[in-house]
This record gives sequence, C-alpha cells and structure tokens, in this order.
Amino acid sequence: MSAATTRSRTPDRLCAEAVDLARSAAEEAAAPGVVGEHASLVSEGDRVVTHFFECKELGYRGWRWAVTVARASRAKVVTLDEVVLLPGPDALLAPEWVPWSERLRPGDMGPGDLLPTDAEDLRLEPGYTGEDEPGPNSPFSQEMAELAEAEDADVTATAPANLPAAPSRGSIAAVAEELGMRRARVLSRYGLHVAADRWEESYGAKTPMAQAAPASCVTCGFLAPIGGSLGQAFGVCANEFSPADGRVVSLTYGCGGHSEAAVMPKPPRPAPPVIDETRVDPFPLRPAPDSGSVSVGADGDSGELGHS
Repeated sequence: MSAATTRSRTPDRLCAEAVDLARSAAEEAAAPGVVGEHASLVSEGDRVVTHFFECKELGYRGWRWAVTVARASRAKVVTLDEVVLLPGPDALLAPEWVPWSERLRPGDMGPGDLLPTDAEDLRLEPGYTGEDEPGPNSPFSQEMAELAEAEDADVTATAPANLPAAPSRGSIAAVAEELGMRRARVLSRYGLHVAADRWEESYGAKTPMAQAAPASCVTCGFLAPIGGSLGQAFGVCANEFSPADGRVVSLTYGCGGHSEAAVMPKPPRPAPPVIDETRVDPFPLRPAPDSGSVSVGADGDSGELGHS
C-alpha cells in the first residue's frame, strides 16, 4: 500500500477539527434551524475532509448536509470547498424515473391525448400503398415485360385481342383495400400474437369467471364472430348483462350469461275448451213441476200450505 493511499484514508487533523467552520457554512446555505448535530466525517483525499450534519427540514428524512473543507500543503488555514445536501443510507427518495413509454399503462389515455408510435414498432409492419409498384405501362413492370414477350412470340399466330391484358394497378389497390392493407402500416404477426395473449389473459379460459361458467363462448348465441385469423380463436361478446359486453373474448371464455345455460321455461297455457258439436243437450224453457222444494197436486191446489 502506497503512502499516498494511506494519507487519503486518514483524515487531516486540522480539517477534521474544523467542525465549527463547516457548521457555519451549512447554516448559511440552509434555512435557519434545519442543520442538526454533527453526524460523521469522511476523508476525501489529502487534506480534504467532508463533514456531515443531520438535516431537520421536513420532507428530507435521512438527508445530510455535506460540507467539504480543505487546506493547502504546509498551510494551517482550513478553507471551505462546497456545501451540498445529500441523501443518507436511510433517506427518503423519490422513485427511480421511468420513461413515459414504459410508464404508460392501458387506460391512461384520456380525451385529447396523443400517443406517438415508434417508427420501428415491432407490432406494426408496412402496408400496401401502391407507391412501390411501377405503373401498368412502365417499362420496369414485370407484367409488361411478360406481355412484350408474349406479343413477340405469338405475333402471327394469335390475334392481339386474345393476348393477356396487362394487370390494372387499380385492381391491385382495390384488393389491398378490401383486405384492409391499404394503410401506411398494418398489424404485424408479432403484434397479432401480443394482442391475442393480452386478450386471452383478460378474457380467456384461465380466468375465474370462465372456470365457473356453465359453458364456453363458442356455443353462446351472444357471440359475434370476427373476421381474419383472429376469428378462429376470438369473438365479440354482445350480451349487455355480461361483464365482457363489447369486448373481444376467447372462444374458451365463458360466464353465467351464456345463452343456453339456464333457459327460462315458457308459462303454461291452459288447454283450449272442448266443444262437442255432435251432441245436443236439451234445455227446457220452463222448469219442471217437480223441480221445486214443494210438490204441487194434480189440481194445482196448494192452499193448505198457506200459498195465495
């Protein structure tokens, strides 16, 4: 171990004794009454010492005032170097700064917010715009080259009307637009897989709702199918009472709102009345003589009963 290293680890005596100078410098830089007791000192090098004082200011728990003093070689006067407020081992610090691209979470965007997309975003790939295709009559067109060869070969044997027509640039663009590719960038295979994994995690077979469901969405009448390759594994829920209403759900997802889980029976309907039209029931216009509670004699006299 060299002598210089030994001297750098041993605090200079005059610098170590300059506690009052360091305290006065800290009190001058800080607000009144926030500089606490002398905590420790550290040798920074030859004749350079840093004194640490406790910080009593609210909101700076564990921080320390660091005052560095030094003296020149063969000099007996200690001078002030710098005064700073530094965090201690148990200091209350703010969380480590995270870039906004890593800090952003789903649902953080609000009305009017703009989310820029990286030009090299792996979730996207270039779409078809037609700008990289040569015109239909361009000499650089592969179709025109094949057409010229066909004309040279069949100039005498085939009529010009029977020659293959040059493909129209508009027809290619129409097909691209129909397939949803007429955009500057489209979803890449990586972006497709990332979206599928995210949807499967939120509304997939491993969720608690799906585990307790009576059946899966693949047999539910409220499932609206979607096109493309995603339609083989996902659909859109259209049940307003389901927790996944209006969301992309996996075909293996399920909930208690399944259309065939509990079908309510129809209310019973009474049987229609039976009318026998082949039988005639006689109904007398006048009551029979013996239908009452008092019998009537042959002459119709009922005076003994007190009738008038």
